[in-house]
Amino acid sequence: MIRVTAPLNPAGHARSWYAATAVPCPAFAPLRGGAKADVCVLGGGYTGLSAALHLAEAGFRVVLLEAVRVGSGASGRNGGQLHSGQRRDQDFLEKAVGLDDARKLWDLAEEAKALVHDRIARHAIACDYRPGLIHADHKPHFVAESHAYARRLAEVYGYDQVTPLSREELRALVGSPAYHGGTLDRGAGHLHPLNFALGLATAASAAGVEIHEGTRVAKVADGPSGVSVTTDTGGTVHADFLLECGNGLMDGLDRRVGAHVMPICNYIAATEPLGARAQEIIANDAAVADSKFVINYFRLSADGRLLFGGGESYRRSLQPDVPAFVRPFMLKIFPQLADVRIDYGWGGVLAITLPRLPFVRRLSDHVLVSAGYSGQGVALAPLFGKILAEAVRGQMERFDVLQRLPVPPFPGGTLMRYPLLVAGLSYYALRDRL
Repeated sequence: MIRVTAPLNPAGHARSWYAATAVPCPAFAPLRGGAKADVCVLGGGYTGLSAALHLAEAGFRVVLLEAVRVGSGASGRNGGQLHSGQRRDQDFLEKAVGLDDARKLWDLAEEAKALVHDRIARHAIACDYRPGLIHADHKPHFVAESHAYARRLAEVYGYDQVTPLSREELRALVGSPAYHGGTLDRGAGHLHPLNFALGLATAASAAGVEIHEGTRVAKVADGPSGVSVTTDTGGTVHADFLLECGNGLMDGLDRRVGAHVMPICNYIAATEPLGARAQEIIANDAAVADSKFVINYFRLSADGRLLFGGGESYRRSLQPDVPAFVRPFMLKIFPQLADVRIDYGWGGVLAITLPRLPFVRRLSDHVLVSAGYSGQGVALAPLFGKILAEAVRGQMERFDVLQRLPVPPFPGGTLMRYPLLVAGLSYYALRDRL
């Protein structure tokens, strides 16, 4: 079988199916000298590109620094699923922040999906958006909870796009014996994540954002009159504001963030084109995410491949043979694909927080951060970039809603977070198998 593995590649994007089908996007030169800006943005993923684009459209001079290539991090490697809501459900949020803020967070998540659609349409981003996302329950007693939650979303939040699915109805849509029922969210969907990121980068550059790839930040000095950012290319940016938007790839840059946000690795395999068999796997071309703690998520590509995400690792390097790592997860869900070739396998670094809520904070008068989307970044990150841009302009209402989210530091700090997290996550992974 052909196996194309994808380690973190300092020369460019992961060797993924996404990169193999990417739309053209020009390379941006590294920063060599000095630059001045109203705002310096760290990170060329969804958050940073969206923040930079909104600021440039508002007349700000923006310099964006990306260590590798725009979209080369999680924004260009993820499962491409555009979910409704926050990473935690509304029942959890109501208990954590109260009904009023929970309603605001739901409304923000709805706006987040609308913003993705708006940017796709406004900039003619060819990212293969398709509607529909199935939640599949892997345990029988989860089904009643999923159906009750669908009713609650309609009754309390006015969201009537979620249809309960019985075991038979789900099986008619997803060709797997692993699930007992679930829901179909017609207001959610999926897209080509790298092409969406590249489209945002092209739009940001056209709006006047000064983008520098291959430019890793070495040092940040936060002073009374602004920030000074020094890079490993010898360049320096002086700016009034700094937006830290590197998500899981910022680890070690800012200890105030690292205490609350931790990178983990996740993996995806892309099969050969399935031809007529594709409809037997997912009949309605929706994306699917299941109820396991270590989630299996999958969808069909535009050329009929199964893109299957499965498995995590809690270390600082990616698995060396991604197809071999993901294949057992895929075959447990779709044993009928044992004869199917895997053409691509890649991993990526995403950022999680202890409660799986995003970490959005003003760190000083000049420094703001948004990170830790915990797998929900396709929808949330572009909007949170917009909200960072609003905060720079002095519009703090929505930023303050996000600042109120309770995101405590990991126990043991940055030194002990990995061993403690591995112990905790291993317990939940064991529960998935019981």
